[in-house]
Amino acid sequence: LPVYPQTTKVKDSLIVTTEWLAKHLNDDWLVLLHVGDKDEYIAGHIPRAQFIQTADLSTPRGQGLTLELPTVEQLKATLEKFGISDNSRIVIYFGKDWVSPTTRVFMTLDYLGLGDRTSILDGGLPAWRSESKPVTAEVLEPKKGNFTPHPKSNLIVDAAWVKNNINNSNVRILDARAPQYYTGVEQGRMPRGGHIPSARNIPFSSLVEESNKFKSAATLQDLFKAAEVKPSNTVATYCHIGQQATLLYFVARYLGYDAHVYDGSFEDWSNRSELPVEKSKEAKQ
Repeated sequence: LPVYPQTTKVKDSLIVTTEWLAKHLNDDWLVLLHVGDKDEYIAGHIPRAQFIQTADLSTPRGQGLTLELPTVEQLKATLEKFGISDNSRIVIYFGKDWVSPTTRVFMTLDYLGLGDRTSILDGGLPAWRSESKPVTAEVLEPKKGNFTPHPKSNLIVDAAWVKNNINNSNVRILDARAPQYYTGVEQGRMPRGGHIPSARNIPFSSLVEESNKFKSAATLQDLFKAAEVKPSNTVATYCHIGQQATLLYFVARYLGYDAHVYDGSFEDWSNRSELPVEKSKEAKQ
């Protein structure tokens, strides 16, 4: 692996353990969000948790791309309904294995300036249940919150930004898709197969263990090194439609990188025939 001086600092607060959550479960300022299947949530969830879905935080299909962020005003109104205020400490967890929808919710909160008050529960509900911690079917109505968005508009980048930074040695474009889509061996449902030139592949599934707990910071750092990401690099992640990319984005943030998401992702890029797409050796053969 290339040797780079480690200048990024791991942001431990972005991932919390089941022990931490159990200790803080009754804190007034805690807002707990459950991401997963609705029936599963109704059957049993962590006490005080509210059900949130990516649809709550996306523009409806048929307006633009498959997943896109609505206006800041819409997001503020939605999140206040969940009880989010300026002093909230927010924990998001997945019900079964919905890891990337959970990181998509994190990215949205981060975009609104709430990222440093937001964490993901390591291992989600399965980890919580495996330790016989309390689960309930009771749904509590949250008190309406009141928070001031501080949107980080540069967190989300577009095709023009990516195109301008393809050959920038200070920027590393990262493709979060499974290897067969990155190489172009499989095209999926995209008009063109392959990847954005100069992009490196860190498949989203490589970032978590089989239990869906995050791999150790050292292991994650090694994955970034293997993809030739320097500690000083700005990172921009993409995938098919902007969901798997948020898991890679979250890990980049956790490792201390200046990170961005190309929200349009390959759905947007491969549809723009004027933009270059590259295939790997395997696909060309």
